[in-house]
Amino acid sequence: MRCHVNLSEVAGQIKDGDLLLFRGNGAIARLIAVAGRSDYTHAGRAVWWGNDLFCCEVRELKGGRAVTLESQVAKHPGLIDVFEVNPSLRWREFDRRGAVRFIRRLAGCDYGYRGVWLAALRHLPVWRLWMQADSDDRRVADQPPFCSQACAMADRIGGGIDPVPHLADRLTEPADLARSPFYRYRFTLGGV
Repeated sequence: MRCHVNLSEVAGQIKDGDLLLFRGNGAIARLIAVAGRSDYTHAGRAVWWGNDLFCCEVRELKGGRAVTLESQVAKHPGLIDVFEVNPSLRWREFDRRGAVRFIRRLAGCDYGYRGVWLAALRHLPVWRLWMQADSDDRRVADQPPFCSQACAMADRIGGGIDPVPHLADRLTEPADLARSPFYRYRFTLGGV
């Protein structure tokens, strides 16, 4: 069950670095959702710059960017869920500022098409038999990240906590982030 709210009513409750998970509509979005076993097709982060709330993301066809969260809610009303990062401060060593700094610095990077392709291959029935589970984050990909990989890297490298500890960042999908105890659903942005 989702709690739909307007961004104008809850903007002050969104913290710097909170996770934004998008549900998509369209053929490609449905494929991502089915493969990931979830409704989520994209991930980004809420970032405050002064008094303005932005969505920092690495998006296909655009790469790393920062756009106002208001513009994204206007384009995708009712499809963006806000997740609290590090609920109840369970991971005391988490560096929220470091995670935000990391995601900000991805602005301008290319999109990791190769990484998405490799993650997608893991879902193909025959291909799965030849693939081994990969949880080694020490082998940071030398390719640009895709959306959920960027979010996982921000928390692991910038924040000091691996949000999905038994899965390499380069294989992390939006659904993996949604299932992680490092994040907790708060509300859905139903409108501006």
